[in-house]
Amino acid sequence: MGKLAVGEGTGVASRKPWVRHLAGLALAALWVAADQVTKTWAENNLAGHPHFLFGHFGFELIYNSGIAFGIASGAPGIITVFGLVVSAVLVVILFRTRRPATTVAAALVLGGAMGNVVDRIFRHNGGAVIDFLHSGFWPTFNLADAGVVIGLVLAIIATPKSESAR
Repeated sequence: MGKLAVGEGTGVASRKPWVRHLAGLALAALWVAADQVTKTWAENNLAGHPHFLFGHFGFELIYNSGIAFGIASGAPGIITVFGLVVSAVLVVILFRTRRPATTVAAALVLGGAMGNVVDRIFRHNGGAVIDFLHSGFWPTFNLADAGVVIGLVLAIIATPKSESAR
């Protein structure tokens, strides 16, 4: 067994980084799968029939050709390439990090980015993604979007103060 660097810990994941890497990739893949299953459900059940659970909160099918808040609508090719580049960077981060929280954060953002890239490439919606979670006070979104936001928030929270001050 090799020596552990300071701060690496002594758990199995720190001695076998491939386990952490594999777990991160598995989480990302599961997030993509859940995102795609829910989008298929939304397309099959919500077309022209929004379903509100209470107040404005519920499910409403929309197609978003832009990114967050509809920014860059009408440029799905550029957005798709950007999503693929971001995903490649996230895979590198996933394989370089030693911190479990960073692994989870990168995996969630990767799963979210790839969920929307899959929509843009393989669904026949003119490069648009399927959004269906409607709150009334926030733009309609999907599980891929939620993965990106949750992952980014986790990354911010999990960043040690000494690293964030640099």
